[in-house]
Amino acid sequence: MRNKPLLVLFVTIFLDLVGFGIVIPILPLYADELGASGFMIGLITASFAFMQFFFAPFWGNLSDRIGRRPVLLISIAVIGVSYLIFAQANTLFILLLSRMLAGIGAANISTANAFISDITPPEKRSKNFGLVGAAFGLGFIFGPPLGGLLKDHFGIEAVGYVSAGLAAINFLMAYLLLPESLQEKNRENSLIPNPFAEFKHMLPRKAIMSFLVSNFIFLSAFSMMHITASLLWQEKYNLSESEIGYVFAFIGIAVAVVQGTLIGSFNKWFGEKKLFISGSFLMAVGLIAMPFVPVELFIPLELVALLIIAVGNGFFTPTVSSLISQQAGKKEQGKVLGLLQSVGSLSRVVGPILGGALYGIHLALPYIVASGMMLGVVLLAYLIVQKFMKPASPEQVPI
Repeated sequence: MRNKPLLVLFVTIFLDLVGFGIVIPILPLYADELGASGFMIGLITASFAFMQFFFAPFWGNLSDRIGRRPVLLISIAVIGVSYLIFAQANTLFILLLSRMLAGIGAANISTANAFISDITPPEKRSKNFGLVGAAFGLGFIFGPPLGGLLKDHFGIEAVGYVSAGLAAINFLMAYLLLPESLQEKNRENSLIPNPFAEFKHMLPRKAIMSFLVSNFIFLSAFSMMHITASLLWQEKYNLSESEIGYVFAFIGIAVAVVQGTLIGSFNKWFGEKKLFISGSFLMAVGLIAMPFVPVELFIPLELVALLIIAVGNGFFTPTVSSLISQQAGKKEQGKVLGLLQSVGSLSRVVGPILGGALYGIHLALPYIVASGMMLGVVLLAYLIVQKFMKPASPEQVPI
């Protein structure tokens, strides 16, 4: 990571996601302590993704207008405030408010991706977008164990205050070290975009819309696994909560390694288009295998399935960001990448609801359906590559 702005951005995203990871494992348990029904727990959890859906385009468009740096600073400050509120969340309403604010601030990933797009030529974007995925994986390695430790020994206030402290460090570091990446501001973008109107505006642009649809299906299927995996491992394989935590840490390590160190080499060997297609196929293979691993062979076969899923996710996620950025104009990078994040946020609302409903019918059903959805993404990805993509123009190459 020789590029200093990328190093600062990586640490910024990492600290963001450590704070996020600290809160996530204890959130449903704490909501239950406050008397929340199952529906209310789901609503509180989904509120984060809902806010990301609506605010990712806002942050992206605002960053096209005023620059990436001020938007990142503002959004980090919002995240810090959300954690301070979380520390004092002694009612369900305050808890819901804190998660909504956290979702608003965390929608800044679109701006971080636009920052990367500003300073990286098209042929190197997959590798640098992979840094976001690596930071995500590392955040989930360190965050959840720390959150559980803080909650068990010091209470919910410590969880909020430590997360807020990380946000404060994050803000200070970004303020002192993060430069502005945007060379030419665009005042034409709507400051308060309607995500649905933005999607409608993109309908004639087949390549961009196809990338958005493929990302929605991919992440919806992946979210179906994410929300039901703990239930599967506990019900069928008799894993304890600690053992489930170790399995998730394994996934985080695999994602961090693939996206942080290997994606650049794979991109050189195979090219972005092949990684885009093969990532979905690998996900389909890993998902369909998960519920059918014999109990006595959970280790190593379930870990192999999860490794395949991590590699598939590592191939698809950074390449879809890179490829869609190459189809967008230089002045609309924040807008298009914001829409991509909005789609991802919406999928993280739809996927868990669908996955939970299917799991209630049969524990293997979410994985069968998710694998079928991934095969649909394979076909769509092939269609995009063969028919819809246009070559990158000089407008997409950073100055």
